[in-house]
Amino acid sequence: MLWLFALIAGVLFGLYYGLAALGLNLIFGVMRMVNLAHGDVIMLGGFAAVLLFDHFGVNPLITVLLVIPPSLLVGYLTYYLLGRRVQRSRDPEMMSLVMFFGVSQVIEAVAVIAFGNNEASITSAVFGTRPFSIAGQGVPGAWLVSAGVGLVALVLLFLYLYRTSLGRATRAIMSSPDEARAVGVNPDRISALTFGIGVGLAAIAGILSLFMIGGTTPSEGVDLTVTAFAVIVLGGLGSPMGTFLGGIVFGLALMFTQTYAPVWSGFAPFAILLVIMLLRPTGLLGRTVRSV
Repeated sequence: MLWLFALIAGVLFGLYYGLAALGLNLIFGVMRMVNLAHGDVIMLGGFAAVLLFDHFGVNPLITVLLVIPPSLLVGYLTYYLLGRRVQRSRDPEMMSLVMFFGVSQVIEAVAVIAFGNNEASITSAVFGTRPFSIAGQGVPGAWLVSAGVGLVALVLLFLYLYRTSLGRATRAIMSSPDEARAVGVNPDRISALTFGIGVGLAAIAGILSLFMIGGTTPSEGVDLTVTAFAVIVLGGLGSPMGTFLGGIVFGLALMFTQTYAPVWSGFAPFAILLVIMLLRPTGLLGRTVRSV
């Protein structure tokens, strides 16, 4: 049953795409900044996993934990070095486009010098060679691991946003920055922490991209950023929870077209994006979340 396999694969890939776009949407929701270097951070996460695996035999799941502290630090510092100036400009969205386009080009150039232009990958056998059976369909273990990490990230982010004081302050800024400042929320502190979380989520997605899209190259950052943008627009700009719904819609569209009309597989997800934008410009969950 091809349709059943496409359905299962679409949901699993959708959870991965949701994770890949989550950090980008979180940063936009809090700071209204468009991080065009997001895909390049995903790429760097992939190379970090390859280097640790090749030289030290570190399992990619261990690398997921190892990249979190340095990613948080890099994101925190990046906000204070670049993000705060962008956020305080007259047009943060446009200024961020220009700024992070430059950052993206620098990261790609440095990655080419450091890693070359060849694709780097890790064999999916690291998660086992036998496929897992879901509803009678064989699914690679790496897909299940990637989807599982995406779900864990979603749950942890939900708990952070709705069960912690910092999370409530983050949602306050997403809803109304001026009112949040009026009640004593420190926007720089929250923004820096959010940027760090966004970078960390992107790095984790980069590790899993080795198994979901087959490898990583220094030049893939632009394509990954475009895909992440499509996912967050589907789910709703500034809606972290909607990101995963957008990811699942994107994944299902991709898998069904790859199964039944592979020649259209690169077009169909973006065609669905256009349709949804015409019917619901705020995205699938944009209005609901932004009204919190």
